Amino acid sequence: MSLETVQRLLDKQKLVAGIVHSQNRARQEIVETLVHKQHLAELENLLARLPAAEIGRILAALPIDDARLVWKRVADERAGDVLWEISESLREQLAGVREASLSESQMNAFELIDGRLHQVEICTRQDLAGMKPIWIDLINASAAERRYLGEHFGVELPDPGDATDLEVSSRFHIEDNDDIHLHSNFLLDREGNSRSVPVAFILHEGILFSLRNEELPVFRLQRRRARLRHGYVQDCYDILLDLYGADVEYSADSLEDIYRTLSRVGKHVLSETMSDQEAASVLAAIAEEEDLNGRIRSNILDTQRALLFLMQSRLLSPAQLGDSKQVLRNIESLNSHTAFLFDKINFLMDATIGFININQNRRVSQLTVFSVVFMPINIIAGMGGMSEFSMMTEGTPWPIAYGAFAGVMGLVGWGTYIGLKHFEQRKLKQAARGKLLASG
Repeated sequence: MSLETVQRLLDKQKLVAGIVHSQNRARQEIVETLVHKQHLAELENLLARLPAAEIGRILAALPIDDARLVWKRVADERAGDVLWEISESLREQLAGVREASLSESQMNAFELIDGRLHQVEICTRQDLAGMKPIWIDLINASAAERRYLGEHFGVELPDPGDATDLEVSSRFHIEDNDDIHLHSNFLLDREGNSRSVPVAFILHEGILFSLRNEELPVFRLQRRRARLRHGYVQDCYDILLDLYGADVEYSADSLEDIYRTLSRVGKHVLSETMSDQEAASVLAAIAEEEDLNGRIRSNILDTQRALLFLMQSRLLSPAQLGDSKQVLRNIESLNSHTAFLFDKINFLMDATIGFININQNRRVSQLTVFSVVFMPINIIAGMGGMSEFSMMTEGTPWPIAYGAFAGVMGLVGWGTYIGLKHFEQRKLKQAARGKLLASG
């Protein structure tokens, strides 16, 4: 449909151009300019709405002269994506020496040279010539870039974001061509912003493809280790196992941060007093740590399933099986730590809610004391408002009568307050005496 629309616009432009040339020269220039701009504007608007893959198919289907005309109307910021979609010969005819370049994505290939990983940044198609990598790492790669790399190496590279829609049982599987697909979540713990980032792994003919949409500290650490340590990795399976192991280490570091945060919060919670505002901030901090702890537990369980799948596939060497078992033991120890942290979080949350209840009870107790103190006064005031009081004080000047009445109300209120205070002190002494007898 899009190809037909582009061809129709090009045919209309050719037809109008032929008709215009039969007019006089002044009229010809005016009409030709208006029609040319109108058709080009329609073509640019159409190309702006089409995905890069569709534009690539249109360019491949058109005659070369028409393809050049359409290529000139492609926006500069989208030209790099479109070049990934067309063949090398068509690229040379349309763009000359210009290569398909990367915009916001990062693609790195790693070759094993003298026992160390050698990193090569992939910026154009020429960078892949003659390369024999064991690991290709893609960050925020577009569909066109994934498609080209997949065709180059004979593998289909998925969008890592689609991994979140898969069932747990479908995240780890072996294709009919013996390619191994794994979709795992890796922890990204930044201060005030922790989340799980989906990563897609594909093991194809001795090459590990890793795809994700964000940079992760675990991958930076792995790249550094493999570059600096001789013999650190031997094949793509070593890289994959080390990535999972580094993720477990990173999760352990995040658990230590949770320990420190909860220790600081615990000192505040176990203090003698806490206002409602302080309790609210403490609850927010506890809830954030609980969310991070739960995410860590979920991620290491996901890593555990991935390692068990690799061990059951019987593709690992004895040394790699030993490494996998060690990572699984580390995961078991982290599981006990996360369970302990859940208990600590529940205790601190209950203690904080207890402080809130104490503050509410204190306010209710104060209101109760006020109501008890003023209850006799209210009764006397009600009696003073009756007509019998006026009859009883008949003949007595009203300032003296009402002054005496006010004094009596004050004495009753004061007496009630002293009585309640004495009763409360007596109860406290009895409680203290009971503790002494119990301890004796």
